Amino acid sequence: MLIHTQPLRDFVTQAFVAAGAEQPLALETADHLVLANLKGHDSHGVGMVPTYMGNLLNGNLVPNAHAAVIKDQGSVIHIDGQFGFGQVVGREATEIAIDRAKANGLVCVGLKNAHHLGRIGTYGELCGDAGLVSIHFVNVVGHNPMVSPWGSREPRLQTNPFCCVIPRDGDTPIVLDMATSAVALGKVRVAFMAGNKVAEGALVDHEGRATDDPRAIYEEPRGSLGPFGRHKGYGLALMCELLGGGLVGEWTMQPGNERVGTVVNNMLTFVLDPDVFGGHNAFQSEVLAMVDYVKGAEPGADFDRVRIPGEPELESKAEREAEGIPIDDNTWNGIVAAAKHAGMNDTEIEAFTGAS
Repeated sequence: MLIHTQPLRDFVTQAFVAAGAEQPLALETADHLVLANLKGHDSHGVGMVPTYMGNLLNGNLVPNAHAAVIKDQGSVIHIDGQFGFGQVVGREATEIAIDRAKANGLVCVGLKNAHHLGRIGTYGELCGDAGLVSIHFVNVVGHNPMVSPWGSREPRLQTNPFCCVIPRDGDTPIVLDMATSAVALGKVRVAFMAGNKVAEGALVDHEGRATDDPRAIYEEPRGSLGPFGRHKGYGLALMCELLGGGLVGEWTMQPGNERVGTVVNNMLTFVLDPDVFGGHNAFQSEVLAMVDYVKGAEPGADFDRVRIPGEPELESKAEREAEGIPIDDNTWNGIVAAAKHAGMNDTEIEAFTGAS
């Protein structure tokens, strides 16, 4: 099915309100999820609603919690998300980081105990739009590992995102936002729900053989996701685990920590004002010239042009805003079931979406 932005945002907002979230926080979370769909990241979009709803109703997601500063040492700030909506506490932590970076030139912010933060690029874009550079190391805890280290068939890690954002004068920031696994778990979920395959070799089956079949993750005997770039992705995933989880959250995937079936993110963020070095103008001159140089390269076979990180998302957003957001039937049925579990009835659902 295709559904347009506003009714989808309104529906998801009301579902969270029905589950006990205050309307502004529900709206912010819904807006973040829908924006992820618009930008082509369905793995981090409204398909997460059943997971969020389950955690809301079982107490693993505290719907009206806010970010709380637990240690402030000037350019180093430690923040507890108190298991609130990641979209809310993540934005609050990022705004604190932006203010401090503008005041001090550089800030290091650690956010722990955030429920699923969603698309990490959203927080980087806030920094980029403010003219700041940001780097984010994120780990994922609270449920069983899904990603095998390079050289193994046994999962020991999660998809552990890495994000880096560069501001551009008069244009959108350059946004590198990626899972350190060969494919995000949510993208495997989307493929599984739609009956599709994933990229060749992105997964390994229970015997450690490469596969493109998402059933290897969701049906017994279960396999795992592999790291991107072989040993390189595995190394970066481990750094995200140790910095986001070990340093900031004191909660990594090692088996001494509990796994209760929830989704918790810990994030280490560095935000930098370019003026601490050669200054804004010198930096932007190099950024803009380098982007022009890269994008001016002759495209290879099967490519129409060279893109920079973040451009595919903008192209997807323009297309989906015009045509609607595609959602497969299995995913949609899961969202509707979650809304009903929260207390919405068929009439209320139909009023927002025309479907029940």
